Amino acid sequence: MQEVVLKNIYKDYRSSEAYKTLRTNIEFSGAENRTIVLTSSTPDEGKSTVSLGLAMALCESGKKVLFIDADLRKSVLVGRHRVTEELKGLSHYLSGQAEMTEIVCKTQEPNLFVVFAGVVPPNPSELLGQERFETLLKRSKDAYDYIIIDAPPLGSVIDAAVIARVCDASVLVVAANTVSYKFVRTVKDQLEKTGCPILGVVLNKVDMKKNKYYGKYYGNYGEK
Repeated sequence: MQEVVLKNIYKDYRSSEAYKTLRTNIEFSGAENRTIVLTSSTPDEGKSTVSLGLAMALCESGKKVLFIDADLRKSVLVGRHRVTEELKGLSHYLSGQAEMTEIVCKTQEPNLFVVFAGVVPPNPSELLGQERFETLLKRSKDAYDYIIIDAPPLGSVIDAAVIARVCDASVLVVAANTVSYKFVRTVKDQLEKTGCPILGVVLNKVDMKKNKYYGKYYGNYGEK
């Protein structure tokens, strides 16, 4: 099993506490909610950062976590964390070019394991809709306490809805002052149609200087 080093995404005490609060909310949502997909309405809302932050926070509480980068179209994980090794990822597994044991990587964080997206395939939604993806999640449940999945923005492509159909629960990440209420509502309705329960919404990229209310009570998730 290959090992990679991920960049620490906790910028300060406030963001650390915010992720701990998110972790607590997830843990109290029910023991059956172990496979959780996170999506957003549009790109650049901080979804990937929030997803990984949640995974790290769960590990800090002693949980064994598998983080899956399921954004097969435009993954940011490898570049953002400066992973230079040639790694096989999710697209290799879904297309039958690798087995599960070949795509799971250790990280420097105890109990945190990662599956990278892999090469960009010509048919992401079709691959994610195959039984092979569902089998991956079922097998992972036997080995991990939580599976956190970073999915593409649902307002842009259908992939997140395909993923949500085989997950226990979902979370919608919304960047403050970026997306209209109407569009977020449309994306929420799309997510609900999959039959996957929505645990809640993470309000991200809040300007603490302008909004003291959210700064005091909720903290700030993600990065600018």
